[in-house]
Amino acid sequence: MIKPIFVLAETALETIPEEIRNDRIVVNYCKKKRKDACEVLLDQSYHHKAILKLKDHEKRGRPDIAHFSLLEATSIPLYFENRVRIYVHTVGDKIIEVGENVRLPRVYERFVGLIENLYVKNVIVSDNKVLLRLYDGSLKDLIAKLKPSIVIGLSRLGKESTFKNVALFGLKYERPIFIVGGFAKGTFKDENKLLMNNIFSISKYSLDAHVVVARLLYELEKNLDVIK
Repeated sequence: MIKPIFVLAETALETIPEEIRNDRIVVNYCKKKRKDACEVLLDQSYHHKAILKLKDHEKRGRPDIAHFSLLEATSIPLYFENRVRIYVHTVGDKIIEVGENVRLPRVYERFVGLIENLYVKNVIVSDNKVLLRLYDGSLKDLIAKLKPSIVIGLSRLGKESTFKNVALFGLKYERPIFIVGGFAKGTFKDENKLLMNNIFSISKYSLDAHVVVARLLYELEKNLDVIK
């Protein structure tokens, strides 16, 4: 049985990195939240000037991308019926494994609180069921663990195609991984591109990650029904 795997990669989801934890903006924000910096998510809305000091700053501090994308991925029949596995790889090389039948908060502030709690506890459990699990790991580590039949990346720098054709191409294989960037600007790191067997571009426009996620998963859902 074909079961695609979806990965949101290099996602701009991380706690405040050590390099800027002493920045005045960060210190004041953490005091207001009454949390240590290691327990607070980096967010462009609040830490913009501090983020400019970081390497690849244009790809950092956007938890909203993960929020929108995961809402799309966990709000469809493909996920309800447990026919897709979902993972998040973060810019800080953390892996978030999304369990079955997870209902993520639709309110952004509650989502942030949930992820901050996950970074502290490493696991979120409800009714003896693991909803989210966090552990260290690069994209290479995740792919090695999942042992996919093929790894497909979506990037504006890839070979031109369509959502439907990308889905059909991947569904030729029993365990395809589809990777979408979880950042606002730029492209995948070179070392992560090398992990991908094929890279496709599905639009001449620069589309938001959650739009790509929604359209890709819809095509997977539709064509999985045809294949089976």
